[in-house]
This record gives sequence, structure tokens and C-alpha cells, in this order.
Amino acid sequence: MTEMLSSKAVEGGITSAERVVEHPAWAALKGAVEAIRPAQSKDGSVDFEAPEAPARSAVEAELERVCAAVRELTPSLPHDAAYHEALVADLRRWAADGFGVPDFLDSLLAFQPAQSREDGLQHLVVFPMYTQNGNPDRNLEAVVLRMVWPDWLAELERTRYDNPLFCGITFEDFTSGYDTNSAVLFPETVAVREAPPRFSWGGIFCDREAARFRRVVDAACDVTSLELPEEAHGLVTDQERCQQTFVLWDMVHDRTHSHGDLPFDPFMIKQRQPFWMYGLEELRCDLTAFHEGVRLAADGYPQGRDVQFAVLLDRLFRFPVTGERNRNYDGLGGQLLFAYLHQHDALRWRDNKLAIDWDLAREVTMRLREEIETLYRAGIDRPKLVHWFKAYELVAAYLSPHPGSTWAKGPDALDLSLPPRKLVDEVLPDEFPLSMFYEALAKKLRSVIASTKGITAQTPALAAA
Repeated sequence: MTEMLSSKAVEGGITSAERVVEHPAWAALKGAVEAIRPAQSKDGSVDFEAPEAPARSAVEAELERVCAAVRELTPSLPHDAAYHEALVADLRRWAADGFGVPDFLDSLLAFQPAQSREDGLQHLVVFPMYTQNGNPDRNLEAVVLRMVWPDWLAELERTRYDNPLFCGITFEDFTSGYDTNSAVLFPETVAVREAPPRFSWGGIFCDREAARFRRVVDAACDVTSLELPEEAHGLVTDQERCQQTFVLWDMVHDRTHSHGDLPFDPFMIKQRQPFWMYGLEELRCDLTAFHEGVRLAADGYPQGRDVQFAVLLDRLFRFPVTGERNRNYDGLGGQLLFAYLHQHDALRWRDNKLAIDWDLAREVTMRLREEIETLYRAGIDRPKLVHWFKAYELVAAYLSPHPGSTWAKGPDALDLSLPPRKLVDEVLPDEFPLSMFYEALAKKLRSVIASTKGITAQTPALAAA
């Protein structure tokens, strides 16, 4: 059975049954942050000379409300005491320095959620930051979150999937920057004077991932007349079970970026790559999670079967039709998985109905993973440009390139005297356009995709499901 979140108390602090967001100080803090945000520029500073800028005294007063609320909430969150102390100091230094570009390095270093990954533990987090897939500006944001770390997951991390920096988290409440499509809390997004030598945590909101998965997959099954097996249907209709599926998927995915045959790692080494390379990297990590899901299911973990369904359904339905088509590498990975399953007879679209042979789909998905792994293993012996072309060939074997693509014409069509990074300019924004199936699906799901902005497990329509 899927394990529910525990209700045990954190020693000396708030119990998981009590919610920080129900404390009056949270409402005061949230209101003050929302009052400061409109005054900030893209880099997080406040220009008091700008037209319609608030008086500095007004911003200072709101900032003091934030500091007072943080101090009022700290006794309920003793595990965050050192962070909150550094946070108040950073806030007041920002004000004393005239609200220039904020620097919250000291408080960022003091926030260490991965050191106490206790199931149900809450955190109050306040930083000037952008929210990935959300707000691109470094506005002040506040979020109350809860750790998802059931005993079975902790044991898997300890014995099979070492990932000491990973934090599965859920939303309790948040300011405007998270009323978006952002489902991550990453230290890299915080405004600091200098990057620390290494980051010591990374959080992924499994409740938002689960909620949008459930809404989109439910709608997609309706549109395509896909009949889900009972196990998959149970996953799609159970928010708690779905959250725990995603936290396992994310934990394995996250560690895969630094495991295996790695001729490059686009997320660890800053280098310019064609976007299909990022698409293959993300797909490789997801298919590794799928592979581990098969192994876990064989070892008696029901979450392993759930991860398999989640990877297939999210990749097939949500990824290809979400976001803009401009170098959409996640969308590309979903398209590739669909085409691979279709061309190996694991998936059929006939009479306007979608059908999946789930047993064959499992076998075929594992084969696609093997093709990508083979590409990676060979990559270390190849020059970068040759490796890019081999990766292009793999994708183009299943997806049709744009008719106007220069890369599709092969090396003779490119100026190979240029360094590889310059040849990235020849990649079309939509190098592998959507198929007719996905063009039609995108139109049918457009409003559903839009409705997942800001979604959480507490979203009324979802909570009632």
C-alpha cells in the first residue's frame, strides 16, 4: 500500500498536523512580501526614482513586517532558527544598503533542508529569486512547504539511490512567483553576491507535479478514448499515491544526471548544445527512472509499477503539448517516446482511438533506453560535433525534421570551419515539429494545460476529485 504522510511531531516544533499557514503571522508576512514585489526591478533592486515608485519609508515598513513575522513564526519552526536569523539580517542589510541588487548568500548557506529530511516537516522560506518555469525576475518570494520523506523512500535513498541533496516537498502556501508553472525550489535561483562552491539541496514540489499530471492525463484519456488498466487508473485518481510516485521518480531522475556513461552533462557543465541533446539527456534520466521502476516492481515495491505508468503517461501526453515550441527539449523527448512506441507496435492510433499494449510498451521503452545508453557510451570516443550528429540521427530515425532544416541535410550543408557552438545557430527553433497527432491533441488540451498554472493538491476541483 502507498504510505501516507506521517503525523508525528517534530521535537520542539510544530506538528505536521498543525499548519504554519494558519498562523496569523503567515498572512502578515505574505501580505508584506506581495506589497514589496511590485516595486522591484528585474534584478531584485528597487528604483525609488522610477515613475510611480513607492516611498522608501513604505518599503522599509513592509520589510520590517516581514522580519517581525519571521521572528514570530520561528519558535514553531526551531529547525529553521539559524536560517531565519540569517534571513532577517540579510533583509535588514538589503534595506540599509538602499534596496540595491539583493544579496542573500548568508541566509542561503544557513538554509539546509536536506540535513533533516523528516516526513511532514514544514519550512518557511523567504528569498529574492526567480522561479523556474514561472517568474523570470528576482522578486522577493515566500513559501511554506512540507517535506515528503516516507520511511520506504528514505530506505531506498539509503540503500539504492544515494541522493543526499534531494528534497521531495509539497506546497502549503506561496506568493505570486509560485502561482505559475514552477514546481521546483532551487538554490541557484536566489540572488547572491557570488555562487557558493557547491549547492547542498534541491527541492521538487511533487504535489504540483502530481496534480497537473492527474488533470492532463485524465483529459487526454477522455480525448483519445484511451482505456487505462486498473492500476494506472488508480494512480491517476489518487493524489497522495501520485505524489509519492513523483517523489520517487524525481529522486532517481535527479541523481541520473551525474551517473552512467556521460560524454557530457549539459546541466553540470555550462556549454552550448543543440536542444535535442538536452532532450535526450532529460529522456535518459526519465527512462532510467522507468528502468528502476521495473526493477522495484519485481522486488515487490508497488511504487515501481506506478513510476512506470507515470513516466509513460506524463511523457506521452503532457510533455509534447506543454510550453512554447521554441527549442522545447522536454516536448521533443515526449514526441520521441511516442513515435518509438508507435513504430514498434506498442501503441496504435486507429478509428480516432488510442490503444497501448502495456506489456509490449514496457519492453519497447526499455529498448529506447538501451539505444540512448549506447549513444552515450560511444560518445566519449567521438568529437563533439560527430556526437551531435549521431544524436540527431537517432532522433531523426523516428521523428521527421523540419523540411527547411540545415542540420537534416547533413555535415555538407554546414560550415564545419566554425566551432561547434556556432553551428547551434543553424538549429531551427522547432527542428522537429509536432506530428499531426500532437497538433490535434494540443488544440484539444490547450485549456486544460492552461488550467494547471499554480495548481496544487489543494486546488478545489482537484481536491474534490
